[in-house]
Amino acid sequence: MRVSVLLTCYNHLRHLQLAYQSLLDQTFTEFEIIALDDGSTDGTREWLSAQTDPRLRLIFNETNLGTYATLNVGLREAKGEFIAVLNDDDLWAPEKLAQQVQYLDANPKAGLVHCGGWFIDGDGRRHPDPAPLGFPYPRTESGDILAAEIDHNQIIASSVLFRAPIVDSIGPFDPAYFGSGDWQMWLRIARVADIGYLDEPLCFYRVHGANASHQKEKIFRDDARIREWIATWEGDASLLARPGVKAALAHNRACLGTVYAWTGEVKKGRANYWKSWRMMPSRMKSLARWVLSFLPAKTFRRLG
Repeated sequence: MRVSVLLTCYNHLRHLQLAYQSLLDQTFTEFEIIALDDGSTDGTREWLSAQTDPRLRLIFNETNLGTYATLNVGLREAKGEFIAVLNDDDLWAPEKLAQQVQYLDANPKAGLVHCGGWFIDGDGRRHPDPAPLGFPYPRTESGDILAAEIDHNQIIASSVLFRAPIVDSIGPFDPAYFGSGDWQMWLRIARVADIGYLDEPLCFYRVHGANASHQKEKIFRDDARIREWIATWEGDASLLARPGVKAALAHNRACLGTVYAWTGEVKKGRANYWKSWRMMPSRMKSLARWVLSFLPAKTFRRLG
């Protein structure tokens, strides 16, 4: 088996049917589909149970485990050489798997390949970049993109194909995260392998009211958790020697400062701005934010 597709499902029956069809429409066919339902109550389980494709396997969680614990269930069950993730509200172009398998076959140093695409709304119409998240216009090429990935997540989960054996060396998804566990996984892969990118519109990420990214408080906590974790890399001389990583780590400290400052922990924010500037004295923005952090909170948020 070449590819295991982890199809994550949770109360998106309206969109799931289109996501599943985009799997069946793939020109590359040597894959299994592991449908992972995390407690849907909208008819998703009944609809999945009625599907007859012999490549489909169903796993229904008895209780809601969350995104990354559910993905880890799929990783344990996967038989493929490569792993793909498709969220039940996203879509793939027919050539997505074919092009990515071809890329990984031709580039043995690459641990993961992702692709371009665009955002779509609930009705499938093209949607402007809501964050911006850097997709569908990644700021990286293929190769060592660790520094760019530290700056912010460049990789949409439904756009990836990665080598299954890499999980044996770096570990599975971290279920402690709410929405940044995929970013953390891509960072761990980028530490040990090259990352490939296909500049083709092969993945379509749906933006709608039920996206987990709309839950801002949990996202702020996730941001603090992952950026604190990245900050532990600052003493690793081998990482600091890689292109752009020292500057990226200084930027990470500044981002961490802003997360804390914007959530009311101004002293923590100030300390991280200071560390950012000390790491990279040319980052005058970090020093400026450190100065601004002494202003009243409302003024800081308006100016910072």
